[in-house]
Amino acid sequence: MVYVTGDTHGEWERFRSKEMRRLRSGDTLLICGDFGFIWDGSRKERAMLRRLAALPYMICFVDGCHENFELLSEYPEELWNGGYVHRIARNIVHLMRGQIFTIEKHTYFVFGGGHSQDAEYRDEEGTFWPQERPTRAEIAFAIENLQEAGNRVDYIITHEPPASLKDCLGVDVHERLEIHTFFENMIHVCTYRKWFFGKCHMDKFVPVKYFAVFENVLPVTVKNTDL
Repeated sequence: MVYVTGDTHGEWERFRSKEMRRLRSGDTLLICGDFGFIWDGSRKERAMLRRLAALPYMICFVDGCHENFELLSEYPEELWNGGYVHRIARNIVHLMRGQIFTIEKHTYFVFGGGHSQDAEYRDEEGTFWPQERPTRAEIAFAIENLQEAGNRVDYIITHEPPASLKDCLGVDVHERLEIHTFFENMIHVCTYRKWFFGKCHMDKFVPVKYFAVFENVLPVTVKNTDL
């Protein structure tokens, strides 16, 4: 079974929740950005990563706005389920931007990154990395990858939502970056079953196939009538 959740922000308690404890060996957990367990490289952080590595299921995350991209880039790249990842541990991978993965016979287009509202403050304290903001080259690669797939995937996993969803949810309504425009175009160009995103820090279904996820742990097969 494949499950989706929102930003974990390096909080071990999230993995002790009742919802998370139902995951079993062979399951896959997709995290929609801000994984947060690769932040300062401290002894405490390394210990938490070892605890995560002992869990019986796969943990796959797209990057968000609160990651240490310099540390993340030090992990080895490898091909996994049809796309490229940074291998963090036996059962932990970072899903790189614009890749398409096949998991349990379904295809997933993923694209992390975004924009931090606290970027100026974090820049002053040395915890802001400009790599959080997707580049034109990354977007161009994603467009090409989707075109090669016939602009058709089963599921979309991102950190940021499309521009129209930001308006609908009343989140960062005046913020418009190239990534938001790209996602908005995907709505009209691509065919997909569901789109999950984590940036908004809320659990909300937006008809007909959009899911803002945060603390909920949803099977990708979730129906709006199940919420």
